[in-house]
Amino acid sequence: MTSLSPLYEPQSGVLTVQYEPNEQTVLLENPPRFTWIPAQLEHDRYVLQISHSEAFSQADTQTIKPVPYNLYTPDDALTPGTYFWRYALLQEDGTQTVWSLIRRFEVPADLPETPLPSRERRYAEASSQHPRLWLQSAELDAFRSALAADQTYCGFDVFYEKSVKPWIELELIAEPLPYPGNKRVAKLWRQMYMDTQEALYAVRHLVVAGTILNDETLLDRAKTWLLHLCSWDVNGTTSRDYNDEASFRMAGAIAWGYDWLYARLTEDERKQVRQVLLARTRQIAQHVIEHSKIHHVPFDSHAVRSLSSVLVPCCIVLLNEEPEVREWLDYTLEYYACLYSPWGGPDGGWAEGPMYWTTGMAFVTEAMNLLKKYTGINFYKRPFFTKTGDFPLYTFSPDTLRASFGDQSTLGDPVSLKTGFNIRQFAGVTGNGLYQWYFERVRETDTDSEMKFYNYGWWDFRFDEMVYRHDYPQVEAIAPTDANIEPVKWFRDIGWVAFHSQMADPERHIMLLTKSSKYGSVSHSHGDQNGFLLHAYGEPLAIESGYYVAFSSTMHMNWRRQTRSTNNILIDGMGQYAEKNKVLNMAANGFVEVAEQRKGYGYSRSNATAAYKEYVPYLERYVRELYFFGTYVVVVDHIDLSQVGSIDWLFQTLYEMKLNGQTFKVQGRKADMDGRFVYCSSGELELTQHEGFTDVDPAEIEGLPLHWHLKATTKPARSHRIATLLVPIKHGEPKYVSYFMDDQGFDTHIYFTEDGVTHRVEVPKAY
Repeated sequence: MTSLSPLYEPQSGVLTVQYEPNEQTVLLENPPRFTWIPAQLEHDRYVLQISHSEAFSQADTQTIKPVPYNLYTPDDALTPGTYFWRYALLQEDGTQTVWSLIRRFEVPADLPETPLPSRERRYAEASSQHPRLWLQSAELDAFRSALAADQTYCGFDVFYEKSVKPWIELELIAEPLPYPGNKRVAKLWRQMYMDTQEALYAVRHLVVAGTILNDETLLDRAKTWLLHLCSWDVNGTTSRDYNDEASFRMAGAIAWGYDWLYARLTEDERKQVRQVLLARTRQIAQHVIEHSKIHHVPFDSHAVRSLSSVLVPCCIVLLNEEPEVREWLDYTLEYYACLYSPWGGPDGGWAEGPMYWTTGMAFVTEAMNLLKKYTGINFYKRPFFTKTGDFPLYTFSPDTLRASFGDQSTLGDPVSLKTGFNIRQFAGVTGNGLYQWYFERVRETDTDSEMKFYNYGWWDFRFDEMVYRHDYPQVEAIAPTDANIEPVKWFRDIGWVAFHSQMADPERHIMLLTKSSKYGSVSHSHGDQNGFLLHAYGEPLAIESGYYVAFSSTMHMNWRRQTRSTNNILIDGMGQYAEKNKVLNMAANGFVEVAEQRKGYGYSRSNATAAYKEYVPYLERYVRELYFFGTYVVVVDHIDLSQVGSIDWLFQTLYEMKLNGQTFKVQGRKADMDGRFVYCSSGELELTQHEGFTDVDPAEIEGLPLHWHLKATTKPARSHRIATLLVPIKHGEPKYVSYFMDDQGFDTHIYFTEDGVTHRVEVPKAY
């Protein structure tokens, strides 16, 4: 069909999917992923055309219809060359509207091929037998044989002792009671999801062990647990709308029980369990697809995660037994193939930070493993998954504390063991020995966190260990060295930059981390564009201050998310936008202009001007440069205003500092840090410090240590240039960095010398 004018196309917004691919798109996998903003919000279906010809001649054109959502992944790789594409809205009577704009793209040679099988042949390899989750019939027999020869096979003995036996005699968990007055209470919300996590453990572990061992006692107990959970009110306290975390766990528990107990259930019991499981799965599917619409606006953290934790296992179990689940599973696979992950890209970054990477990867890798076994579809080939192990390696290194951005339930604790388990999964997928090294190092250091809520309420390490050892090979660990680690690692997809020196040695390791991200403060990100963190010689020096008490707590909203909690600047006392308007959250962004290793030092330059615009519309430019000289850091800030204003330069640490003139000193348990303002264009700064967290309910942090906060205030001026020297000092190894300045035309040159080596930093004049 031809037309005189193209289909009206909504403007691309910061929260919506984008029009891809186009002339500017650099393809990293073949075939390309096609996305567009929906032509209408409800009941949108499309016809898509891909052609070698801009005229879309019939001989050169592939026509796909119906395309049920505003995204599409072809089922075959494209031949390298030039292509054009367009789409049209498909109406209910099967006719189409006018075509969209025509977009051009190039497919280069030698890209990884990652097509998605069409809906017609997607489940050709899928069995109709049960169980379908993890071990299927042939694997079950092989597992039993191996276990008969070796009772420690895949760690089954530990799994049985610690993750199965506790549930044999344990009294059935009661259905959670409502919140008082049905108003959410963080403590009760968490207890609900921990109760349902225990229910998941009970069903899954009893039924898996019972089936492998052919143990009637375990299987009878698993069935008792399953039928008990199915008696709970589907629309009650464990429903999606009341407590989504509890609902995720309930659906998972019932899916594992129905799947592995299928042969032991009567037809009436199967019908009862299937109806409950279908209803709970429908709650999630309707929210994800119809309400949250993550194919339109993909930045709903819980909705995206529920694809993995609920829709994959539940739809696999119910496939070909309940007609509507096929559509939900198709949607999930198409989302994985096209839009996943909305929080990062081909560099493997995760904009919400490493703890939400941990949560996201824990469930998506489990889902991908289930899908690979059941359908043969392997999403691990996608570029994001081949690289995402780099994200924790560089930004959440095993020996660091309080040294990564974003919401973190583990804040202040060692790197989570589950993060290590996740990165080992990618070691098994990619063979990367650095990832295995990370896992082994974390397992050595995080030895006592198993029962903390952020582990016990989310995953069971013995089950994870057994599954991994059965499905993946042991990879030899390779320690990081100057030869195999990038000294400056730029995650371009999310705007994070990590600098490292001697990563393999916790006593010598120095890590400097900064970010200036296009994601701004949306979701679990904060108002911290251009912020930095510094960890050296086993000591957190420049830290993420505060605690992750609960999302939307006063600690979260009034401190953690706000710029005043970060190592950053305030302008006339104002920071970056970090409230609850998602459009403004995304608009309050930044970007990294340069990040590279230069001769003798690492360097980054980041721009966070847009992040302050909501509250400081007269800000013309805020750029921060970081110079990482291996053993010390220089921070250079450039702030230009259209009117006179003063700057507060902020620094967060665990300890009270010693202030003296233009210097501040941190004295830690393993290392100290000397800080000095070596240059400020508006004259000397006024240094003050305080302890505590402003505007935070004291009850939320009762018993928790307080932190210290430096504020260095400039004199008012239209333009500011501030150069700050930060020198970490390992106890027992005194270190001194000297400096001097001279003026060269419009620049001030500052020369820093340590151990006879001199580096020059240029600071442009203020105006």
